[in-house]
Amino acid sequence: MRQPTPPFAQSAAPGLEQDRHQRQSAGDLFGRCGVKPPPPLRIRTMTHRLLRTAPVILAGAFALAACQTAPVADGGFLQSYDSLQTKEGTLRVSIRDRRDDTAAQAIERVFVEPSVLTAGAADGIAPADVAMVLGEVDRQVCYEISERFTVLAAPAPDAARVRAAVTRIVPTEPTGSGAAAVANFFIPGPIGVRAPGTTGTLAAEAELIAVGGTQVAALAWARSANVVGMDTPSLSRVGDALQFAELFGDQVGDSFAPRDRKVRDIATPDPCERFGPRNQPGGFITRAVTGLYVPQTQGVRPQTPQ
Repeated sequence: MRQPTPPFAQSAAPGLEQDRHQRQSAGDLFGRCGVKPPPPLRIRTMTHRLLRTAPVILAGAFALAACQTAPVADGGFLQSYDSLQTKEGTLRVSIRDRRDDTAAQAIERVFVEPSVLTAGAADGIAPADVAMVLGEVDRQVCYEISERFTVLAAPAPDAARVRAAVTRIVPTEPTGSGAAAVANFFIPGPIGVRAPGTTGTLAAEAELIAVGGTQVAALAWARSANVVGMDTPSLSRVGDALQFAELFGDQVGDSFAPRDRKVRDIATPDPCERFGPRNQPGGFITRAVTGLYVPQTQGVRPQTPQ
């Protein structure tokens, strides 16, 4: 049976049917997702290159997968970087963390402060895009912390604080992502390819501060999208950074919670509801149909001024 044509692929690969109805459907799909379609000519050119080079890229997938995300320089946000230990066995992400288990065990109530951007961390990126990344970091960190601690809606004298900062954003190149989404449709299996030089990065830091101001736990984290792998391309310039915010939040929860503290049920009402929904089925559907990560379908909300 002939494989169905993705709704936006006809403008990118020769030999596919290109009637007016299909082109209109592609525009309608991107419109419903809240994104602007990339220029067809640039998409077509880059898609051809990806399809031609995909066998070579995939042949080197195992070698590329062994390339570890390089740690970034200290962002100057944490109270202290002393005793941070590099976590071994993490090929795609750089993790340096520490935790005082005894002190962490004594903490139950916490307030999650709004994340901040360090100086020079997002040069050349629009403020609206930066606000989206900060909002998503807030959301994901709150989600994970709320599964291990009691999250408060406001600071309290008897509550610890969770502080986080984005220390680096490398933008995603939209045209290359659009081409990758089309090319990956024709590559069997879950492994996809991205055009070199078009992938993004997120680096962030966080710490857990006790009532008296002592640093109880700290994390310095970074993740870069891979040319070969399962990272989903995006037409947003901060698409990779937004996706990696979830992984950063996961690690904050793992790094800050005492080792023997179990994940708990979500409180009612949800203390993180102000940051957006925990589950967004529309995002999965959009990704399955288009092969793209679309922030507007993932429940992403920009951080609002405090």
